[in-house]
Parts: sequence; C-alpha cells; structure tokens
Amino acid sequence: MLRTHTCGELTRKDETREVTLCGWTHSRRDHGGIIFIDLRDRYGLTQAVFDPHHNQETHAKAEKLKREDCIKVTGKVRYRGKGLENHNLPTGDIEIIVDELDILNSAETPPIEIDDRKEASEELRLKYRYLDLRRPIMQKHLMARHQVMKACRELLDSLGFMEIETPMLVRSTPEGARDYLVPSPFHLGKVYSLPQSPQIYKQLLMVSGLDKYYQIARCMRAEDSRADRQPEFTQIDIEMSFVDEEDVYIVGEKLFAHIMKQVKGIEIKTPFPRMSYADSLAKYGCDKPDLRFSLEHADVSEIVHKSDFAVFKSAVDKGGIVKGINAKGAGKTFSRTEIDAYIAFAQSLGAAGLAWMKMAEHGLESSITKFFNEQTQKQLIAKMQAKPGDLLFFCAGEEKLVHNTMWKVRLKLGEDLNLVNKDEFYFCWINQFPLFEWNADEEKWEAMHHIFTMPRDEDMKYLEENPGRVRGKLYDLVLNGIELCSGSIRINRPEIKERVMKVIGMTLEEAQNKFGFLINAFKYGAPPHGGFAPGLDRFVMLIEKLDNIRDVIAFPKNKNKESPMDGCPSDWSAKDLKENYLKLDLAKK
Repeated sequence: MLRTHTCGELTRKDETREVTLCGWTHSRRDHGGIIFIDLRDRYGLTQAVFDPHHNQETHAKAEKLKREDCIKVTGKVRYRGKGLENHNLPTGDIEIIVDELDILNSAETPPIEIDDRKEASEELRLKYRYLDLRRPIMQKHLMARHQVMKACRELLDSLGFMEIETPMLVRSTPEGARDYLVPSPFHLGKVYSLPQSPQIYKQLLMVSGLDKYYQIARCMRAEDSRADRQPEFTQIDIEMSFVDEEDVYIVGEKLFAHIMKQVKGIEIKTPFPRMSYADSLAKYGCDKPDLRFSLEHADVSEIVHKSDFAVFKSAVDKGGIVKGINAKGAGKTFSRTEIDAYIAFAQSLGAAGLAWMKMAEHGLESSITKFFNEQTQKQLIAKMQAKPGDLLFFCAGEEKLVHNTMWKVRLKLGEDLNLVNKDEFYFCWINQFPLFEWNADEEKWEAMHHIFTMPRDEDMKYLEENPGRVRGKLYDLVLNGIELCSGSIRINRPEIKERVMKVIGMTLEEAQNKFGFLINAFKYGAPPHGGFAPGLDRFVMLIEKLDNIRDVIAFPKNKNKESPMDGCPSDWSAKDLKENYLKLDLAKK
C-alpha cells in the first residue's frame, strides 16, 4: 500500500509516529509562510503542515498545490497544541509535519465544489458524478447502502436462505410496467427483455426445491419518473416454500429489525402493526399511510346527507362520499389565507374544493353551518371528535377522488402542523387487498397486482360470481408513508390459476404463449410458496432521511432517464443497426 493510514484514523496516541497518507487536497491555507493542507479521503480529514524551516523542498512543492490534487505525504504525527485543536474532527488533535510530498496527479479546477455545504444543481452533480461522489455526505449514503446489504445477507444467511442469481436477459412476462427490450444479434427479429423483477424465476426455484431463496437483484422498469423511482433499481428479492402469510411477516420483521439495529442502532418493535386495505383506505385514503401522526379520516356521508347543504347531499345521492379531517388546534392558528391555500391545494388534485368549519366554544362556525341543523351539527362534532380550537376540513365527491384528495391533505397538514417526527421509523403491513380491480374503459376485470396471487381461502367461492369481492393473499410493507415492498402467496395449483385467468379474460393459449414454461413447471408438484421484495434504494433513502432516490445510487439517471455523465442512452450506430438487423424509421419532430 502507498499509505500506512487513512485520513480519518490518527489521534494523539499516534504522536511521533512516522506515517504516510494519500488523498486529495481539500483546502489550502498559507499562514505567514507555513502552508496547511486539509488532506481528504473517504475516511476523513487530516491536517498536513508544510513548514519551510522544517523542510524547504516540500514547502516549495506545496506552494503549487491546488484543490483536488491527488497527493501522498510522509511525516511525523504531532499534537497541534493547547487551544489549536479542532474538536469537530476525530483527527482534530493532531497534524502531520511533512517531510516528503509526492504529487500523484494534478487536478484541473473542479466544475463543482467538493463540499457538502455548497451543493451544485442536480444536473451538474450527475454530469460530474465522479466528483460529486467525493463529497463526504454522498460517501456516507453509499456506506449506508453497503451496510444495509451486508446486514441483509447476515440475517438471511442465519435463517438458511441461499443467494441465487437469476437471468438478466429474459422473456417478457406480464409485470405491470413496460419492458426494456434488447434485440438479439443472433436471432433475426427477436428480442430479450430486461427483468422487471425475478418474479417468474424465483417461483421456478421453489419448484426446484430450493425452498429459501434471496437475491439482491437488479430490476428494470420503463415507467413514469418519480423522486423514489429509477429505470434500473435494486430489490432484496425473497421467496420461501411451504409458507403462508404469517411466515412471511415473521421473516420480513426479523430482516428489517436486524438491519435497523445493525445500520442505525435503532431497536424496532415487532411484530409490526397490520391493517387491512379497506381500513387503510377508510382511515387514511390510501394503501400506504404515514402512521407517525394521527389525523384519521372520518366518513360523514350519512350525517351530512341529512343536512340542507346541496354539495354534500348531491355527492352522496350520486353514490359518492363525504370525508372529514379534524386538524387539531388549527382553528386557532390557521388564517383565512391559509385555509384558502388548502382549498386551492385540493382543487389542484382534481377536487371541487374543501369545505371547512371551525369549532368554537359555542359550536361550529363557518359560512355553511346555516345548512346544518343543531342535531346534525352535534352528530358531526361527535363523529369528528371536535374540541374548541379545532379546524374541520371536508371533501365530497366520487369515492376514489375523495380518498386521494384527503390523503394528500392529511400529509400536508402533518407537515404544516409539525406532527411528523423525522427521527421515527414506523413500519406497518397492509394486507387483504382486492385480487381484482375493474377496468371501466375496457369493461373487464384486471389483476390488482399480478395474476400469480393466491385468493384468500374464504373468498375462493366468489371467484366466478363476484370477483370484486375476492381478496388476495397480498401484503405491502409500508415505512413512514412509503411503500417499501409488495408480496404475496403465489398460486401453486393449476386449477386455481385457470380460474383466475378466466376472470381477467385470459385464455389458456394466451397464458401458454406468455409464460407457458411456468405453467408447465407447476404441473410437477409445485409447493405452496410466497415472498416479498423490498426496494433497497427506497429503503436506504428513507433511513438516510432523504427525499430523492438518486442520492443513494452511485450512478443514477436523471428525471428524463438519461445519464448526463456518459450520454446514455446513445444513438444507434450504422454498425449496431446492421448487426441487429434493424432499420430506423423515426417520425419527424
């Protein structure tokens, strides 16, 4: 090794030791002829001193040093002196008085600051990602990612799981998003798909008798951009044989409790809370509630239908609903301007608006309370558990729109009322999802998640006569309002798979064409099996308290799914087109 130590490990116990350090010049200061360099590597900073009275030759060399020059220094460790220590650094008590300086590589002036306090625009950071990754905060995020993967492997290995890789060039199967396709240069007119997940292959591993599988798997999905999405991402993919939901929950809880303890030193209480999809929708308007604060929704449809307020009555008459949220104490603090901002926010989500009432000492106050008689108001107060000083928001309309609007309003209230504890990590299982959802445009049933999901035993009788009533053995794990993973118990019996396919209008011929190899495999005694697949990037983002998944991925794509650093995706060359038997026929812009 060129170095004897890193820039983050020397302390006073190393005083008088001769050492060699390598790194980058983080900063340079000239104090009356003595030059001080903060030498940086991924482990920390160490101050190096170039004193002309100690060594004139190295001092002369140091006068030419610039930011981000890559250098090697050799010298003795010495105590900085009383009152000169930097207590913000682990190495802040000592410095290196330099005897030898070797400039390993000079640097041009960096286009971005290598400084956590001076963050460049994201586009510049992605263009010069190799420089952005020199910043200590970025190296901290990647270290957390490494530690999560290490802890994951430790726990799953202790439980008897095998890490098995599955193919990257696969046949396209129905997964919910568009595939990224790879033309085959050896098979004219044919393509591979990049896997959206190892879904099919992990089920085949269960058929193979490899009953405890996991993989830290690379996945690719062509879907709309979001702060918590990337076209290529990483899953902790887990599958088990001879299990039911309860077994999956236990493994998931052990996994995340172990990771949180190892990586963050936080004890997570198990078992995690569980909530049905129906309850989650009723209380929070979504299937991924942030449970770090309350503000549950209340369905007041029956109560307000008795009022004379036409907006509410009409919504209920048309089959819609009216939901309310009690913003505790906001009646005392929210101005009319702030209330109007919430109305505009709801309208931006597609709602007609928000109705509101303030709870005063004598009762409800609002321009609409005149439409509610005394009895109806009392029922509203009781249902909303309103106390003097509270502010009540209401939204009326079609059920799906109301749920979505009040979900977002609740999150906004949580932030505006400072109800969210950023240091808390609240896991929750959401289960009993509907197996099917109705596609009104195509007038047919579709699988809510995927068609490999086992119906719940008690709902099997409704498969043909009332598909909308069938719940699946489906579950999501939610952390702080973000879906961390989805999973299910799979269909392992061909006759049940055929019944499910009939509901969604898929013929055996279509199924055979799309994933016949899986159907054929299941003829040979496929065991009951199930699993789940947490998003690694998303999880690291959450435990690092970030809002953008790109900050925990070494080389991510931007919002347009491009890499400014290497110009990916690139244009087809004439040679590429020829070798893949392709011809471009692009529409003119």
